[in-house]
Amino acid sequence: MEPHLSTTPFGRRTLTLAHVANQAIAKARPLEKAVHKWHVYQTLCIARVALGVSERALSVLNALLTFHPETTLTGEDLIVFPSNDQLARRAHGMPASTLRKHLAVLVDAGLVIRRDSPNGKRYARKGRDGEVAMAFGFDLGPLVARAEEFERIAEAIMAAERELKLVRERITICRRDIAKMIATGQEVGVPTNRAGQGPSDWTEIHGLFRGIMARIQRNATLAELEPIAEELTLLADEILMLLEVHAKTDKMSTNESTFERHKQNSNPDSLIELEPALREERGVKAAPEPQTPRMPEGSYPLGMVLDACPDVCDYSKSGISNWRDFLATVAVVRPMLGISPSAWEEARTVMGEVQAAVVVAAILQRGAAINSAGGYIRDLTKKAEAGGFSLGPMLMALIGSRKRDKKRA
Repeated sequence: MEPHLSTTPFGRRTLTLAHVANQAIAKARPLEKAVHKWHVYQTLCIARVALGVSERALSVLNALLTFHPETTLTGEDLIVFPSNDQLARRAHGMPASTLRKHLAVLVDAGLVIRRDSPNGKRYARKGRDGEVAMAFGFDLGPLVARAEEFERIAEAIMAAERELKLVRERITICRRDIAKMIATGQEVGVPTNRAGQGPSDWTEIHGLFRGIMARIQRNATLAELEPIAEELTLLADEILMLLEVHAKTDKMSTNESTFERHKQNSNPDSLIELEPALREERGVKAAPEPQTPRMPEGSYPLGMVLDACPDVCDYSKSGISNWRDFLATVAVVRPMLGISPSAWEEARTVMGEVQAAVVVAAILQRGAAINSAGGYIRDLTKKAEAGGFSLGPMLMALIGSRKRDKKRA
């Protein structure tokens, strides 16, 4: 007599049409089809969100797979029948109630099928030859039948992750390029219009740049990031064009000036005397080299400041390796944020130049969270004057926020 496989669960568990459909899929698979059980498991780890399966449920599936003696899943003998105690031990001591919940998740997701015995226990009956004739437990057949489906889902997820990574890299590169090109344009005084006439308005360009960056959410999707990346690319190309036009114009002006000087110096009637500059050099003292500003008393290490405010590095031409580089970079950032000279002078007087510069870097890091950078630094200056402001909590809050963002990512 052929054994009859149960199709309904024991006890008060109900049978759904989804369970019936999963059983039909598993029954229709070719018996000669074979898959590597750990390869399928790794695929499920990638596709779990799309399948509605949690990490804990996958740990229970991992424990179930260890009870199948072979690494290849094939043929009819795919039912494993561990007791809850055995299964809980291999699932790292999972409580019985939690184990039952995650087993139900695996069944509802169509990854395993219940083959319950008449009394609900899991066991196997052996024939006269010592081989298993009938087993009651969990059927792993759906893993074989749906292996290709799991593979397609996993490939689609990995492709989407690659696309998201690429667009994030594109945004990072554009952000760095735009920030440094704006700093260069403002420092050199490059006109912002194509004709090369009129005042520079890099503050407006920087505001446009910050407005685009402010639209990036922490958990932005690919569809949300792609248009932002496109806008940043167009802005970067526009700024680069302004710099290139100015560089060509400046080069032409330099060449013309050199040519004019050459014509004047080549005059044979010139009365210019070429004398050694030794006497002049003797009377001139060597100018002292600028000293790198030291960290003031009560301030914080530069490494800690850059860890809390990494965005300020985007505005440095050649990196920030000391406090002098830091102060020079903040001098570029400050007018971009709209901090007036008077507000900056008050902050320097009360806090000291280095600590005031650190506050500016912190304001830049917080970005769109601060509506008016000038008003904000004035408020902090008043608090510092009254002894109610400390730089340490601000830096630690920024460092903590970045760590939380990394964990979420």
